[in-house]
Amino acid sequence: MAGIFKSLYNKLANKAEVDWDEVEADLVAADLGPRLALQIVGELRDLGRQVSADDVLEAARRHVAQRLPADSPPLLPRIDGKPFVFLVVGINGVGKTTSCAKLAHWLQRRGQPTVLAAADTFRAAAVEQLERWGQRLDIPVVKGQPNADPSSVCFNAHQKAIADGSKYLICDTAGRLHTRHNLMEELSKIKRTLAKNDPTAPHLTLLVVDATTGSNALQQAKEFHKACPLDGLIVTKMDGSGKGGVAIAIHDQLGIAPRFLGTGEEPEQFALFSKQKFVEEML
Repeated sequence: MAGIFKSLYNKLANKAEVDWDEVEADLVAADLGPRLALQIVGELRDLGRQVSADDVLEAARRHVAQRLPADSPPLLPRIDGKPFVFLVVGINGVGKTTSCAKLAHWLQRRGQPTVLAAADTFRAAAVEQLERWGQRLDIPVVKGQPNADPSSVCFNAHQKAIADGSKYLICDTAGRLHTRHNLMEELSKIKRTLAKNDPTAPHLTLLVVDATTGSNALQQAKEFHKACPLDGLIVTKMDGSGKGGVAIAIHDQLGIAPRFLGTGEEPEQFALFSKQKFVEEML
């Protein structure tokens, strides 16, 4: 049991009576959202008996599990031999570039040659960061000139992946503020450019969200989903003070499922989403 749920459990365990307003506030603070918090509290109050800390935890665990999707399906290379293309989006600071490198490493460890596209061309530091990851993990990185058109970097990386027979291409896009319409338009341009090499690309568009940012991540998901329909989430910093409650809210409200979880800085600290493991770590 970790984070805010450990705090809530300890608080309840030391009280003779439950303060329902306090329980509801703590569940909302865990990023479960007001609607889910109200449902959990309502169910417990309807029991008509003294409620224990274990009762609260069990109800929270059950409701969370009900609202989470099934485990992520396995990622399989395309049967036609063409690269499977990821488009990775998100604002600055959520661990997007690191997640791209971790995903590439995760694939290569499974024998799937992967290419990285350093398409966050507005930040030289992001390109350099991805290059360092590529060198460290022995993964090819395609970049352009400083301030190059991000779509051209993705196009060239896609062509390289096709020519080399790589199974996957991961495009690290600029860390966009979800309120800036012109940058969202750039994502649409990247998608159109990728389609020139393969009309079915990109095949999976993933939003990177920080588990510690709570309701801000939900708002980011709403805005990105409007501009660039999302297929899933990469939830980062699961080892921090937040435990990913916002992933439940995003799936509950938008139907966008977590696909990968990042739990630390090391490249191996990255895994496919598992409902059981997620619930255990969160609660």
